[in-house]
Amino acid sequence: MTVLRRLPPARADANRHISSHYQANEPAIFDDDEDLDPQHETAEGNTSTKDAGDVNSVRTVEVFTYTEVSAVPKSVSYDNFTILIHLKAPLTSGRQNRNWNHAESPQSSQDSRAPVDLVTVLDVSGSMSGTKLALLKRAMGFVIQNLGPSDRLSVIAFSSTARRHFPLRRMTETGKLEALQAVNSLVSSGGTNIAEGLRKGFKVMVDRKWKNPVCSIILLSDGQDTYTISGTSMTRPQADYKSLLPTSIHRNGSAGFHIPVHAFGFGSDHDAASMHSISEISGGTFSFIEAEGVIQDAFAQCIGGLLSVVVQELQVKVESLHPRLEIGSIQAGSYKSSIMANAIMGFVDVGDLYAEEERDFLVTVNIPVDGTSDEMSLLKVSCTYRDPMTKVMMTLEEASLVKIQRPEITGTQVVSMEVDRQRNRLRAAEAMAEARAAAENGDLVRAVSVLESCGKALSETASTRAGDRLCIALCAELKEMQERMASRQVYETSGRAYILSGLSSHSWQRATARGDSTDSTNLMQAYQTPSMADMVTQSQTMVFGTPSSQRKLRQTMSFPAARPRPR
Repeated sequence: MTVLRRLPPARADANRHISSHYQANEPAIFDDDEDLDPQHETAEGNTSTKDAGDVNSVRTVEVFTYTEVSAVPKSVSYDNFTILIHLKAPLTSGRQNRNWNHAESPQSSQDSRAPVDLVTVLDVSGSMSGTKLALLKRAMGFVIQNLGPSDRLSVIAFSSTARRHFPLRRMTETGKLEALQAVNSLVSSGGTNIAEGLRKGFKVMVDRKWKNPVCSIILLSDGQDTYTISGTSMTRPQADYKSLLPTSIHRNGSAGFHIPVHAFGFGSDHDAASMHSISEISGGTFSFIEAEGVIQDAFAQCIGGLLSVVVQELQVKVESLHPRLEIGSIQAGSYKSSIMANAIMGFVDVGDLYAEEERDFLVTVNIPVDGTSDEMSLLKVSCTYRDPMTKVMMTLEEASLVKIQRPEITGTQVVSMEVDRQRNRLRAAEAMAEARAAAENGDLVRAVSVLESCGKALSETASTRAGDRLCIALCAELKEMQERMASRQVYETSGRAYILSGLSSHSWQRATARGDSTDSTNLMQAYQTPSMADMVTQSQTMVFGTPSSQRKLRQTMSFPAARPRPR
C-alpha cells in the first residue's frame, strides 16, 4: 500500500526554488519545459533508445471479425448485411511479464510504457473553496505520486484569470516535491474563466520544446464559464467552445496534432454541455463527478489509461473482395470513418489505444446474388498503427478475411450474439442522444419515452434474453437516465451531465466516471481496462486519514464480455 504524506516546505538552500514558478511573471513563450529523460528520448521527435526488435516492445493489435449470419443462399441478395470488426490492444510488456503489484513504484514500470506529457487545468474559483479544493489537492497528489521520472506534468489553475503554477517538468523525486508544493499553494477565489484556463493549457503543449510520445490535458471545473460564453446552458449551442480550441488541436485537424482533453464536471453546477463539447472536439472523454469524494478515483481511472498507451495512430482499413460487393456504411461512433466513392474501400481512424482496450465497429455491405461458388469472400480487414515506444509504424501482415457460405438453401439462421450485442450498444447510444436532444428542447416526456422504448426493445433481443451482461447493463443504464429526467430540476442538476458522460463513454468506447458514490458492486465496469481498474483500486486503498470504503467510483454500466474466437 502506498501512502502519500504531506511533504515539507522546500529548503532555503534547495537548488531550485519552486516559489519562483508561481510567483514570478510568466514568460511570453512556454518553451522552458524540462528536457526529456535521455533514456527514452535523445532529441525532439527521436525515438526511444530501446531496440525496436526487443521482444518486450513488440505489440500486436488483435483483429477478429464476426458476420451477422454464417450463410446466405446463392440466389439471394442481402442488403445491409452486418459485419462486426473487433479490435483488442496488446498488453503492456510490464503487465505481461509480472504480476501487478499495487505497491509498485511508477519508476519500476516506466520502461514498459510510453512516457506522458500531462497538463492539468484546474478550477480554483470561489465555489471550489473548502472541501472541494482539499479533495482536488489530494487527487492531484495521487496523480503526481503515480507519474514516473520520464513523465512530465504542468499545472494550470484558473478562476477569473488563469495562471501557470508549475512548468512542464519531469516527475523525478525533486519534480514531484515541487509539483506538490505548487498544488498545495493553490487558493480559491474569483469567478470561472474556463476558456482562459484552456488557452493557457494548450499554450504549454504548443510551446514546449520537447515532446513525450503521449500527451493529454485534464480539465476540471465545478462552474459555468462566466467570462467567455453568454446565455444559460439551455440556450448555448454545443459548438460554442469549438472556437476556443486551436484548430491544430482538433482531433480531425489538418495538422494531425492530437491533444485530447479529458474533462471532469464537478458537482451540480458545472457546464456539462460545454465541457462535453470540449472533450468531444479534442478526442477526449467527459466524466461527471457528482459526489465530491470520488474525484481522486475518477482521476485515477483516467491516468490509469494514459499511463498504458500501447498503440497510436491506429487506422483500420476494410476492402471489398468481390467485384459486385459494396460497402454500405461504417458505424464507428465518434471515430472518423470514410468510404471511398466507389464503395469498395473504407477507413476508421481510431488513434490511441490503452493496453488491452477493445473497439467494436459495425460495417454493412450489400451482398449480391452469386452462384459461382459455395463460399464467398466479403471483406479484407487490415490496420496500421505506431508503437509509441519504438515510434515504428506497424502493419498487420496477416489481414483478417471475412467469408460466408453460399449454399443453395439455408436452414434456420442464428444471428451472431456478438453482432446483436453491438447493435444494441449502438441503438442505446442513439436513444440517449435523441433523449438528450428532446430534453434540451424542454420535452422531458418525450425524452423519457425514447429511453423507455429503447429499453423495451433491447430487452426483447436475443442477446439480452440470453443474459448478455452488456445488454442487461444497457437496459439498467437507460432506466437510470429515465429517473434523472423525472423533472426539469433533476435533469438540470444531474441528468444532463449523467447522459453526456454516458454518450462520451459509448461513442469513444472508453471508460468515464459517472454520477454519485452509490454502491455499484452489482453494475458492470464500462470499457475499463485492467490498468485503469488497477489504478482505481490503488486509489481506493490509499490512506489519507479517511476510510477508503466511503468512496466508490460509479461507472457506466457496460462491459465488453470475453469473446470467443470467430469461426
